Amino acid sequence: MDRSLLVARLLGPTFAAVSLGMLINVGMYETMIAEALHFGLLFYLSGVLSLLAGLTIVNLHNRWQMDWRVIITVLGWLMTIGGVIRIVLPQIAIAAGSTVYSGRAAVIGVALFIGALGAFLSLKGYARRA
Repeated sequence: MDRSLLVARLLGPTFAAVSLGMLINVGMYETMIAEALHFGLLFYLSGVLSLLAGLTIVNLHNRWQMDWRVIITVLGWLMTIGGVIRIVLPQIAIAAGSTVYSGRAAVIGVALFIGALGAFLSLKGYARRA
């Protein structure tokens, strides 16, 4: 199987599920995000996991073709950079996260974006090929 399809099949449904969870439980996600934006073990572990996932994607799928597959490569690099920043410069990551997730409308906006990305990747990953 093409690596792009495999990664799309993994990320697409995961993003869709996260988005659905965020939209159904906005209040709970607001609380979880607020708690996660305090430096501690959870914040550090999220950086390590993001770094590992990002490096895995970058090493398996570092394709800079100008089609839908570049989204996977960009996501891999963003995850890698985000993980490094959470580990090395946590105060910057906390400030950025506090800015992005500033209120219910922001959480809903992020959830809709993640959901659209998840639906797109799922469609690309699972669509029947001719």
